[in-house]
Amino acid sequence: MRLIVGALAAAGLFVAAPAVAQAQAGINVGMQVTDASGGPVGTVVGIQGANLLVKTDKHQVPIPRSSFTVADGKLLIGMTQAQLDSAVEQSLAAANAAIVAGASVKGLDGAAVGTIDSLADGNVVITLQDGKKIAVPQSGLRGNPDGSVTVGYSSAQLEAMVQGADSSTSASSATTNTSGN
Repeated sequence: MRLIVGALAAAGLFVAAPAVAQAQAGINVGMQVTDASGGPVGTVVGIQGANLLVKTDKHQVPIPRSSFTVADGKLLIGMTQAQLDSAVEQSLAAANAAIVAGASVKGLDGAAVGTIDSLADGNVVITLQDGKKIAVPQSGLRGNPDGSVTVGYSSAQLEAMVQGADSSTSASSATTNTSGN
């Protein structure tokens, strides 16, 4: 989701110079988000640190609090619902385009874990740095602005999954193959 937040910031979501104190005060889950004309954009469904999780008619996306101005019990943002949905869809398409064979893969902890070997049937096979391979659902990956891909596991979790699969003949959460063994 960091990619989406970065793309939205780059897309100019920021309302003209909202005061930080104003953007921080009075924000609650359930607040309506509207555009500058009063048109509905979405609803705040969560607060995640410096981001508000906004649900539109199509997407749920974290947006920096600084992108909003509080007015009359609602949050104003400088985009219409259609513009926000379009920005999210463009960001998701760019992220998915990064998930290709040969892409560098990082764990949730930011550590390099390997490279994408292949994609098939909704799964992605990752060749880990030690040469072992593991298949994970493609939905558990996201592309990054630098062209790398992040998998929804830390490097330690991936290693534990591979070790568990190596020690048993059946693994329901991971498929492994060893290279050259």
